[in-house]
Amino acid sequence: MDVSWLSMISMGLVGAFFALVLAYASRVFAVETDPRAAAIEEILPGANCGACGFTGCSGFAEGVTAGKAEISGCPVGGADVANAIAEIMGIAAPTDVKRKVAQLLCAGDCEQAKNRAEYNGVADCRAALLVGGGPKMCTYGCLGFGTCAIACPFDAISMNEHDLPVVDEEACTGCGICVEACPRDLFQLVEEQQGVHIRCRSFARGKEVRQACDVGCIGCRRCARECPEEAIEMVDNLAVIDYEKCTNCGACVAVCPTNTIHWQKEKPEVKKLVAVS
Repeated sequence: MDVSWLSMISMGLVGAFFALVLAYASRVFAVETDPRAAAIEEILPGANCGACGFTGCSGFAEGVTAGKAEISGCPVGGADVANAIAEIMGIAAPTDVKRKVAQLLCAGDCEQAKNRAEYNGVADCRAALLVGGGPKMCTYGCLGFGTCAIACPFDAISMNEHDLPVVDEEACTGCGICVEACPRDLFQLVEEQQGVHIRCRSFARGKEVRQACDVGCIGCRRCARECPEEAIEMVDNLAVIDYEKCTNCGACVAVCPTNTIHWQKEKPEVKKLVAVS
């Protein structure tokens, strides 16, 4: 018999053998998948942003069916998706899913916050921070290079004309990617109903703050004394809002001498449940 034919026959037999082995292995080592995972993935937003803590929407769906993820763990989908997942899983829908949006805790733009040096490097906040801590005098405030805006997968952050990020709350999904992207930890996810925000993160003393920024918190404590809900406390010279207590009354806004506290007046006053001891 011709050698070429022998080669073809032998290769065919080898191929058939390995095909049988693979078919057998696929049966023996097959991993059964929960059909509910596919159903959950179908209703997810498909952003694959990782905000849920899993590698994409499929990972989150598998995590839910395996009991490793909460059904309300998709911040992009919010309450509607959580309710749909609850129906697939055959459990009660959560009642405490509240939409959150990102809030920038800094108001020091290029006009209000002073520079101590000129930076001509890569237009990235993380890169600027590596060069002597950045060009701004304030070592806590926004560097203004838009790393958060670039990182946001939903185009919910833009830079205004004064080099300060602006959050579009309608487009924001509360995914938290901006929180991770900001090298100075200036973003916080807050329930969208909250309308009063202390836009400063500086723990410096009042004199230092005044030298660096016109709108920074100087630690005067007026807001804390004025708040009827005791929703503001001082933490190392910085006024901090407890959003669990804040009702959007705006009393603190009126007494802040540096206009550090911003009030979104379109958000109505909210009532808070007070625990009775």
